[in-house]
Parts: sequence; structure tokens; C-alpha cells
Amino acid sequence: MASSSSSSLISLSSTFLQKDILLKRTTTKSPISKCPLNSIKASVSMSETEATTSSVPLRKIPGDYGLPFIGPIKDRQDYFYNEGQNNFFKNRIQKYNSTVFRANMPPGPFISSNPNVIVLLDGKSFPILFDVSKVEKRDLFTGTYMPSTELTGGYRILSYLDPSEPKHDQLKRFLFFLLKSRSSHFIPEFHSSYTNLFETLEKDLAKNGKAPFGESSDQTAFNYLAKAFYGVNPSETKLGTDAPSIITKWTALQLGPILTIGLPRLIEEPLLHTFLLPPALVKKDYQRLYEFFYESSSGPILDEAVRLGVSKEEAVHNLIFATCFNSFGGMKILFPSMIGYIGEAGVNLHAKLAKEIRSVVKSNGGKVTMAGLEQMPLMKSVVYETLRIDPPVPFQYAKAKRDLVIENHENAFQVKEGEMLFGYQPFATKDPKIFDRAEEFVGDRFLGEGEKLLKHVLWSNGPETEQTNAGNKQCAGKDFVVLFSRLLVVELFLRYDTFEVEVEKSAAGSAVTFTSFKKATF
Repeated sequence: MASSSSSSLISLSSTFLQKDILLKRTTTKSPISKCPLNSIKASVSMSETEATTSSVPLRKIPGDYGLPFIGPIKDRQDYFYNEGQNNFFKNRIQKYNSTVFRANMPPGPFISSNPNVIVLLDGKSFPILFDVSKVEKRDLFTGTYMPSTELTGGYRILSYLDPSEPKHDQLKRFLFFLLKSRSSHFIPEFHSSYTNLFETLEKDLAKNGKAPFGESSDQTAFNYLAKAFYGVNPSETKLGTDAPSIITKWTALQLGPILTIGLPRLIEEPLLHTFLLPPALVKKDYQRLYEFFYESSSGPILDEAVRLGVSKEEAVHNLIFATCFNSFGGMKILFPSMIGYIGEAGVNLHAKLAKEIRSVVKSNGGKVTMAGLEQMPLMKSVVYETLRIDPPVPFQYAKAKRDLVIENHENAFQVKEGEMLFGYQPFATKDPKIFDRAEEFVGDRFLGEGEKLLKHVLWSNGPETEQTNAGNKQCAGKDFVVLFSRLLVVELFLRYDTFEVEVEKSAAGSAVTFTSFKKATF
């Protein structure tokens, strides 16, 4: 956890990752350019304070949006097909000699009424997206468009609410209550669930010579969340083992406009990027999720929602989103990524992790505890490094509440009230002006003095050094996400001295296959 000992769990917040479910690991180097130091004078209406406190010269934001309709379509083609996601940003950094520029973000016509954004691609400008005193986050969870509320029971879910809206406070406090009330179950249920998973993987490896992590991991992740949050085993209900496939389909309808799934352009463009797919495609499946969550949360959880002024129906739809979209979706992306990076790091890192983790667990009576997790600095650093190099929340959007000035490392830029800001986090958290060997996975990066760099780890819609609260948009389950990520590393190295993996790109991020396990020898 980000805070200390068991008291940190009291501040645990509710889930949940705000992310593109089909994020792909990038290996392309993100070039953070050096912008010219000469000031480009512009007619601006910034406040006198902003004008006098900026330490870098003012520059007009480079780039343009092109002709109406045509410009957004061209940028969409470049983003998905002609250049690809990372090269789309890389090429424009080079073209404009700036990490801040104007462009159109998908999907554009006819799904998004206004695809015009100001792109932020460095670690200095990116944090403006978190400052809710300057920017608004209303209906911007998925980007320049919003999926139909028919996919969420007719409600605007917490992720789409701005902190200025009263319902935001009520729903976020409701999710805080869920985490606090169930906190004692998080560690034991994780151990139980993932012990079963690794035993299954070991059998698969012995039988087939390899053990794919994905499908088994998905089922385990949902089972864990259901047991940890609601004390229910899905396999003993009408839902059975169907949740992962239902969630994948339901999520795809929401994120389809900003995804590419490898279909031919002539098929994918009209199917995913031109019109929203009808919610009716998942109506019956979603109803099954609703019934499961309503029955599972009846009692103290839903009673608390009513006490806070939230109807039981609205509360259940928020629980579905928090558990399925945010938490399950986050685990589906983050766990293969973390195992892949650790596996590829090799035996030296594995030996150090095994020694640290086992020593601490032994000194805590053979149990994994919240206090014990805080005594594992290398393990914590490995988790933070995964969140830095491959953040499960790649996109952030916000709209300027007023005229303001933003800065990258070289220049200041004026933003007008109402303009849309967009940040692509994998570039911001690999800013070479902030991180040495920024493109490399460095397991011990955040040890010792390196801990000061945690303020630049931004996966949670805010710096890792700050805490989520009802008044900001930082991931409500920030500490919970860090907790279950740490628990995965602990489980791995309590069981194994080392392991080997094959890592490939997949539609859901990284596809990881175990090729060997070496059981713990000490």
C-alpha cells in the first residue's frame, strides 16, 4: 500500500483503473524533444500571475486540426493504420519539435462531436490533467466521446462525474466504504485464489511444456474480486464462470471507438470507429451481471449507499463498473505486464526478490501482512516500475475551466477556456528528462533516493505520492490496486526461486506464457 502498515488500508479507495482495456505494451522509444528556447510572442489573455511566474518562454501551441470532418478523419487513419499509435505521437513530436501540440484524437466523426485536443507528452505538462481547480473531467472517461448510458443502467457512472457534481462525492465515499468494510479479506482471499491458479499452471506446464497465463488468470481475477468484495464465489451462483467473457464483450462496446482489433480497415472503420455499437448486443448479459451484484451486495453495502443518498439501483451499477471495468480490467492488463517484465528481468532480480520477501514473511510469523509488505522495498519498487513503464491507464482527458498556461520542459503555452487537453501517459512516464534509462525496466529504480521519483508515477490519475479523496479524480482504488499488485509478486516468490516466460503482444496487452518454474528451495 502507498501508506504505512494496516492503517493504510483504512484509506483504501475504490477501484479503479481508468483505462483502455486493450492497451498494448510499447517497445518504441518515445522521443521527448528539446524545443527551441526562442520565445514566439503571441497575443494572450493569461493572468498576470501566470505571465510573470513562468520560467520558460511562451510559445504558440504548434499543430492544427485540419479542415472540418476531413482533418479528424485523416488523423484517425494515421493513428490506427498509417502510422500506428506510438508513431502517431512520435512523428508529431519530431515535426513540431514539441511535446505539446494540437491534433485530433479518435474516434472523430460521427461518434465524437469535437475531436480537437491539445496533446501533452512529457512529465512536466501531463499533471495539469489532475488539477481539478483548473480542469473539468465531466464525461471524459473514455475521451472525446461518451458511451451510451444504456450500458450502465441509464446512469452516468462515477468515472464520468466531475468532482464538482454532488453525486461524485456520494459515490466515491460509497466505494471507500466498500473497501474499508472488506479490507480484512483482501490478503487471505488473494492467497487462496492465486494458490489455486499457480497449482493449475504448474499442472499445465508439466502436461504441455508451457502454461498460458491469460484465460486462467482472468477467471481467477474475477473470482478473487467477488470473494474479496462481496464474500461470494461466482461459480456457486447462476453467473457461474461466464463473467470474464461477459465483461470483455461489455467493455468492447464502450471502448470500440478507440480500439483497433486487427480487422481489415474497410471492415473495422465502419464497424468500430464510425458509429457506436448498439447496447442491445449485451443487454441480456449485462442483466446477469446486475442480478449477481445486486444479490451479492444486498445488506450492509447497499444500506450504506442509501444512507449516503444513492439509490440501491444506482449503487449496483457503480459496483459493476468499479469491479468489472476498473478492477478486473486493470488486473487483466497489469498482471501479465508485471509477470512479463519481472520474468524477462532474469535470475538476479528473482533471487533478490525471493530473499527479501521470504525473510520478511518469516519474521512476521510466516504470514503475509500489511505491515510486512511495507518492509519489502525491492518488491515495492518492482511494482511501481511496472506501473511507470506500462501504465494501465494510458489516456487522460480534461477540459480547461478557464484560460491557463501550461509548461513543458522548454516552453509555456496558452490554453483557452473550454479547450480539451489530452495526455498519453506512456510517453509522460518515460520522459528522459525525469528518468534515466527511461525506456528500460529497472527493478530497483525506486529504492533509496529513487523513492523521490514516485511523484512522477502517474498511473492512478494522480501522482503516486498523493492520496485519493472524494474531492479529486485520482483512482478511488489506488491503494487497493497497489496492494493486489504487491500480493502477486509476493505469491510468485514465496512459491518459486525463478521462472521463465514468453511474452507476446496481444489484443489485451501482453500475452504471457510460463515455460518453466523452479520451486522455492529456501
